[in-house]
Amino acid sequence: MLKIGITCYPSYGGSGAMATELGKTLAEKGHIVHFINYEVPFRLNGYHERIVYHHLDIPTYPLFKYPPYTLALASRIAEVAVKEKLDIIHAHYAIPHSICGYLAKLMVPNLKLVTTLHGTDITLVGNDQTFFPITKFAIEASDGVTAVSQSLKEDTYKIFDIKRDIQVIYNFVDTTIYKRERNSKLVHCLGLGRKKVLIHISNFRPVKRITDVIEIFKGISRKIDSVLLMIGDGVERSKAEKLAAQYNLDVRFLGQQANVIPFLSVADLLLLPSEQESFGLVALEAMACNVPVVGSKVGGLPEVIIDGENGYLVEVGNIELFVQKSLAILSNDNLREMMGINGRERAVSHFDQRKIIKEYEEFYYKILKG
Repeated sequence: MLKIGITCYPSYGGSGAMATELGKTLAEKGHIVHFINYEVPFRLNGYHERIVYHHLDIPTYPLFKYPPYTLALASRIAEVAVKEKLDIIHAHYAIPHSICGYLAKLMVPNLKLVTTLHGTDITLVGNDQTFFPITKFAIEASDGVTAVSQSLKEDTYKIFDIKRDIQVIYNFVDTTIYKRERNSKLVHCLGLGRKKVLIHISNFRPVKRITDVIEIFKGISRKIDSVLLMIGDGVERSKAEKLAAQYNLDVRFLGQQANVIPFLSVADLLLLPSEQESFGLVALEAMACNVPVVGSKVGGLPEVIIDGENGYLVEVGNIELFVQKSLAILSNDNLREMMGINGRERAVSHFDQRKIIKEYEEFYYKILKG
């Protein structure tokens, strides 16, 4: 049994979701997991045996123009590590969590630091000259480092000229939970009828190219009677809403949803035209629910989506080709069903929770052995 501390961004997003699901599954396997955050992670709902949540209070003083989040978190990690006798602190997202873990490690003898790189912490935040030196330091100072895709590992080596080993441990999904379910009630409530249902799920940041989703759907809806479900929220939502209204499209903005399985279960196709995806967790969740994906040929998506088997990969920004590939799936029920089956099989064989959690456990034991 290990005593593991986890710190992550608790809001909606792939890194927080994976950190939380990792902690929940480790607890189910008998380990003791301590989440250290400023709020409860959005997927950590209800009571979980062998999981403890430690709240982080961030002090504010007139002297500080900005609250000292990093120092407060480092101090809190160290406090919890001593009190609970933690073996490992697992930091998700390099900045600032890895640095916070490193400071705690300096204060607590024998505490090991594992850092998981999730994507934009490397390609966007860490690549900014303001954070470049400290991100590089955090990676090199960690006892163990993992990346969620081979593509992200290669980007990290290239951007930061890292010499140390980085182990690829993919994101995962619980395929016993993520599976297609009958949901006639949702179909009725949303008034979907016999329309083809397209879906997009993200945090609506510019990197997700939300207006591209609307433009693609515009081309599809001209050919096929269809509806688009937009799940998520963020800075790009208002632009997308205005564009959908301008084109008079049947687009439903449903906000953030803690449970996306019911929506994936009524979907015929997932659109993911992102500018960058270090893994593409939502693509994996869709695949587990027998939903084909048309996504961008970037980052880790080609490691998840096999072009022509469980979806299609298209160059970023090629709206016309996105439309063509989407129509090819939506207009051929046999192809759509076959791709859905292929996607489900790939999710189960390559990215199932039980397989990936075992890899994390083995990695922890390796780090503890030095």
